[in-house]
Amino acid sequence: MTGTFINVATILVGTLIGSLIGGRLPDRIHQRVLFGLGMVTLILGIDNGLAWRDDESGRVLLSVMGGVLLGGIAGELLRIEDRLAALGDRLQARFSGGGTSTVSEAFFTATLLFCVGPLTVLGSIEDGLRGDYDLLATKALLDGFASIALAAALGPGVALAAVSVLVIQGGITLGAGLFEDILVGEPLAALTSAGGVLIIGISLKLLDIKDVRVGNYLPALIFAPALSALAEAFA
Repeated sequence: MTGTFINVATILVGTLIGSLIGGRLPDRIHQRVLFGLGMVTLILGIDNGLAWRDDESGRVLLSVMGGVLLGGIAGELLRIEDRLAALGDRLQARFSGGGTSTVSEAFFTATLLFCVGPLTVLGSIEDGLRGDYDLLATKALLDGFASIALAAALGPGVALAAVSVLVIQGGITLGAGLFEDILVGEPLAALTSAGGVLIIGISLKLLDIKDVRVGNYLPALIFAPALSALAEAFA
């Protein structure tokens, strides 16, 4: 759990710094910060999304496509986005005192950004199995800088995403033995690529281009590697 605790700490510190800076900045600077983070997030998503390109068989790409489509359908039926948004709204009502606030948006956006990437899964597994938290330390540094940018634009609600990171990464770390022999080879590439697709979706929202309701695509992170494992088994 060491890597997760480091990650939580950098998010909280980054949020504190961003909140202190953000209150002194005009709205146009807030927008530039958010758009800058959106562009960087887009590049990160594209890089991860192309994890299938070394697979000559094409199985990984098909698995990612199928996983994203099935994941989107499942997420829509389960109303994952609405449930996450409702949780954010409850937090907003609690912490904003009924006034106008960006707590819900900050929590929701930061949670997706910090928990969707492949480093979340891979780093947590490494930390759980071997006590190697190098990947999570790298992720913690990235999340820390992202927290500064998000908090400067959206406020201190970003800090609530630290709870999401603690629960999700901590859970994967504690159950790492279940994933050791599953997330390797093509299934791992499918997971990474599907995660990249979702990160691109987050960037579109940050750039104020389109809200594709990324939360409803979260099941793709399960469907994509599962389909890849099945395709590899019957190849």
